[in-house]
Amino acid sequence: MSVTWLSQLRHAFVNDECFHARVTTPEGVTPGRESDRVRVISAPKQDTPKEGLRAGETQVTSTAERHKRRSRSRTSTPPTTRPPRLMLAKAPFWHRAAEWLLHALAITAVIAIVLILVFIAKEAAPIFYSKEVRGEVTLAKMWWPQLWPGYDESASIWQPVSDIPKFGLWPLILGTIKVTVVAMAVSVPLGVGAAVYVSQYAGARTREIVKPVVELLAGIPSVVLGFFALMVMATWFQNTFHLESRLNALVSGVALSFAVIPVIFTLSEEALRAVPRSYVEASTALGAARWQTIARVILPAASPGIAAGVALGLGRAVGETMIVLMASGNAAIVSASLSDSARTIAATIAAELAEVVFGGAHYTVLFFLGTLLFLVTFGINTVGDWAIRRMKRRLGSAT
Repeated sequence: MSVTWLSQLRHAFVNDECFHARVTTPEGVTPGRESDRVRVISAPKQDTPKEGLRAGETQVTSTAERHKRRSRSRTSTPPTTRPPRLMLAKAPFWHRAAEWLLHALAITAVIAIVLILVFIAKEAAPIFYSKEVRGEVTLAKMWWPQLWPGYDESASIWQPVSDIPKFGLWPLILGTIKVTVVAMAVSVPLGVGAAVYVSQYAGARTREIVKPVVELLAGIPSVVLGFFALMVMATWFQNTFHLESRLNALVSGVALSFAVIPVIFTLSEEALRAVPRSYVEASTALGAARWQTIARVILPAASPGIAAGVALGLGRAVGETMIVLMASGNAAIVSASLSDSARTIAATIAAELAEVVFGGAHYTVLFFLGTLLFLVTFGINTVGDWAIRRMKRRLGSAT
């Protein structure tokens, strides 16, 4: 009987060993690893074979029951399945309608630009195929100087209303360049310098006064700035610098800079304030002076934003109309002097489009100028965006 009891006990121990069941053996503690060591319950004292047999049978029965319960729990555990997919509630109708409206507005802006280009290009297209238009003007006559009756040498002249219409573009292109160069030469130093002062030197109260005043210039209508240049600035420049022409490229360029300064100032100030504070602290910790930190750390780090402001300001200067129309003198002459009157492309379109014959050569050439101005402005913005991206990659801030 004792042999059978020991055999059954060893069989139960082998079955339950992996589950760390409590085992009773006559030998005491079961040998093995420390982590695998199980709690051992010493067998009851065998006074008689019958008492030992009952104790062994009771222990085997309890061990077998525990084994069955664990086996049943393992088999009853449901198989592992993928978690249910998260399903969001359907957005309300007004939310979807607002999203569609925003998408439509974004697409409309792009479509509007494309349609504008298509319209002005369509009106300018007859210069390439219309016999009536090409009888008066061709691309060669527009771009290359011509020897006109009454002139001793070839010249590019803009006189569309005359016995012999002349549509030379170089007086308009040169006038646009002169006025734009003067405007950018004045607005870039003032705009960037004001941005540096407001963002780096000015106190909170000074900043609250200077920044809104500079940005207020953007809200002044261009016709008001043109009237101010016509009545005040032109007289002051002529008396101060003894200019021969009262209205000239210098006056119109300086007046135009008042419309460009807010654009450059706003974007430059935001770019300067966006430079991480850690850059300034690191430069100061290395012993750099305030001006050295600004010149060698802050300005290079903010250069992409400053370049964006300059590019937008350049586009504004090229396409401005009323200020230049009122303050430049509107003389289409080929001259490199800033003291001479000038005529820009935008001012020419504004001054002459209302008086031309619909579909005529003059009408077609004005729309050709509009297409040229549109492409030049688009090209400036594209080159500016490319330069900004290149600058960001060079500075290591592109993502």
